[in-house]
Amino acid sequence: MSHPVTKQQQAVLNIMPRGRGMLDVTREVAQVLAESGIKCGMLHLFVRHTSCSLLIQENADPDVQTDMERFLSRLVPDGDAIYSHTAEGPDDMPAHVRTALTATSLSIPVADGEMVLGVWQGIYLYEHRQHASRRQLIVHISGM
Repeated sequence: MSHPVTKQQQAVLNIMPRGRGMLDVTREVAQVLAESGIKCGMLHLFVRHTSCSLLIQENADPDVQTDMERFLSRLVPDGDAIYSHTAEGPDDMPAHVRTALTATSLSIPVADGEMVLGVWQGIYLYEHRQHASRRQLIVHISGM
């Protein structure tokens, strides 16, 4: 009796956000999965930065993104005098706090060669800095 062979695939996506906000990267991640040939397994995402994060969030109504930003801006305002780490500007430390409150990695099941996301779910890189900076998203897929 033969046993299925586990396969692994890893890729780096270079993402260029336009500044603070949520950028849908679902299509780019799905492309890496399609190229892997893996039909069943787990997809893991990791962003290699301390001032942006990853979210699975609603992809149907853009008001969700606007409301997320309004909420975090109220919770973690730029330029708050409480912070001493301001080396890169008034949004520097708030970006680190926002990242700590969200996530830098996500795991998503894979079935039939597709991510098992809900109908209204998308994968977002959430840039917490005001000015754009190139971001690296590591995509690691393992399965059969």
